[in-house]
Amino acid sequence: MILVTGGAGFIGANFVLDWLAVTNEPVLNVDKLTYAGNLQSLASLHGDARHIFVQADIADGKTMAQLLAQHQPRAIINFAAESHVDRSIHGPEDFIQTNVVGTFRLLEAARAYWSDLEGAAKSSFRFLHVSTDEVFGTLAPHDPAFTETHSYAPNSPYSASKAASDHLVRAWHHTYGLPVLTTNCSNNYGPLHFPEKLIPLMIVNALAGKPLPIYGDGMQVRDWLYVRDHCSAIRHVLDAGKLGETYNVGGWNEKTNLDIVTAVCALLDELRPRAYRKSYAEQMTFVTDRPGHDRRYAMDARKLERELGWKPAETFETGIRKTVQWYLDNPQWVASVQSGSYRDWVQKHYSLEGSA
Repeated sequence: MILVTGGAGFIGANFVLDWLAVTNEPVLNVDKLTYAGNLQSLASLHGDARHIFVQADIADGKTMAQLLAQHQPRAIINFAAESHVDRSIHGPEDFIQTNVVGTFRLLEAARAYWSDLEGAAKSSFRFLHVSTDEVFGTLAPHDPAFTETHSYAPNSPYSASKAASDHLVRAWHHTYGLPVLTTNCSNNYGPLHFPEKLIPLMIVNALAGKPLPIYGDGMQVRDWLYVRDHCSAIRHVLDAGKLGETYNVGGWNEKTNLDIVTAVCALLDELRPRAYRKSYAEQMTFVTDRPGHDRRYAMDARKLERELGWKPAETFETGIRKTVQWYLDNPQWVASVQSGSYRDWVQKHYSLEGSA
């Protein structure tokens, strides 16, 4: 069994679904169920004995220790995090509590659990921490992409809290010997993405006839990674990563935000044309840039390819088409995360203290 934290969020839910599609190894899925945690993303697993869900906070060290003792996982994959930059600017305390304090408490629970293991169970145990490219700060237009040895220079409360969590994971390895692995990924996109982030927000707003807000001049550059590719990279690192090492995970797809919105509008024009064939691009509007907005991120993922044989399977063109089509095919999921019906669904289908 593996333990996945944050497994009802965007990347975590995709990972759980992907994991159980390619292996029969059970998953203990722990999520606090904040606004971005959505059990309807895992509805296809309802009644599946391989999936055990427990609503809990990783900052609750006692509960995490109890779950580890009860379920005896061979690995922890830590996705649990507050992750939206805008929210971190307006309310940074939640980010410190989850990303810093929560990671510390989870590390301590894992260290105590691992210390009591013996033989092969102890030597094979892994703690895989999932982080972000934003810890490295920003790049100038012609700077080389971030490598694993790039200095940390976070510029938002979110990225600072994730940088702190990365440092804690490293310290618990070097001080206590905890067998850790860290991945730093670029911007993920794909199904099940909460519609506050760029791509799902553009899709949802476009279909609703609302403005498509673009920060500043829209020329901020990000490296876009299809979420299922990210899931496969994590499996590679968990299986064969070198203890104490970090691995960059990128899609080799540098695009400006304006490029992204334009591509989404073009696909919607094709797949769900508006009346009178007017383009969704007419809804684009430029708004005041957010404070401290990093200009460019880019990930050099050659280490992961060279050492573990991973590279993304999707191009941006194939991945964005799958993403837009998924949102067109799943309006009920979007509606569920935007209304009070979600909590009612959870209460009906799950005991929040723990259920398969």
